[in-house]
This record gives sequence, C-alpha cells and structure tokens, in this order.
Amino acid sequence: MAAPAAPVPPSNATPTSPDPRQTAEAREAFTASLLSAGTSTVQSDLQNRATDLHANAAAIDKQEQELLKQTKNLGKESDKWQRVVNDGARGVKETGDVQNWAEMLERDLCVLEDVMGMVEEGAEGAKGDGVANAGKDLPIQHA
Repeated sequence: MAAPAAPVPPSNATPTSPDPRQTAEAREAFTASLLSAGTSTVQSDLQNRATDLHANAAAIDKQEQELLKQTKNLGKESDKWQRVVNDGARGVKETGDVQNWAEMLERDLCVLEDVMGMVEEGAEGAKGDGVANAGKDLPIQHA
C-alpha cells in the first residue's frame, strides 16, 4: 500500500500571507535558541578559563613562596662565602705583614753584617789602635 499523499492546494487558490505575529514569534524563538547555544558555549569557555586562572594563581603563589625561601637561603649562603673571602683576605694581609717584617729584619741583619765586616777589617788594619778607631769611618744608617 502506498502512503497517503498530502493534500495539494488547488492551483487556483492564492497562497495566504504569513501572519506577522507568528513570524515575529518564530524569529524571536530562533534568535533566542541561537543566543542560548552561543552563550552557553562562550560561558563554558569563560568558566573554564576562569577555573584555569584560579588554579594557576594558586600554583604561582606556591612558586612565589618557594622562590622567597630559596632567595633567603641564597642570601645566607652568600654571607657564608663572604666571611670565607674576608678571612682569606685577612690571612693574605697578615702574610704580607710578616713578609714585610722579615724583609726589614733581613735588611737590618745585612747592615749589621756589613758593620761587623768593617769592624773586623779595621781591627786587622789597626792592630795597635784598638776598637776605638774602628768605627769612625762607618756610615750611620737609621731604619
């Protein structure tokens, strides 16, 4: 059996114009459905982004706290190394002071050695004059 055919309007019938009120209602319903479909998608995207932002803000806060902690630790470590450097510099200065003292002592000993050599030469040359005349020609040096 064949399906019943839909009634065909007679060709001499004039098409009726749509009712303006029905057209406006249909247009409003269509626009509302488009807006709700678009709005729910946009709202969903915005809600997802807001959730991500809040989650990321918490992670950033945690990283910030860790960074502050590590910065404090780095400052403490830097202070320790600065003390080591200062102690080393002080040691080098003391070594320089000891070296300077040793050079001055060596110079004084060389002067004494020269004086003693001159005294001995003078004593051999003036066997009869004694030690009193031995130091007359010696230059006087002050340290």
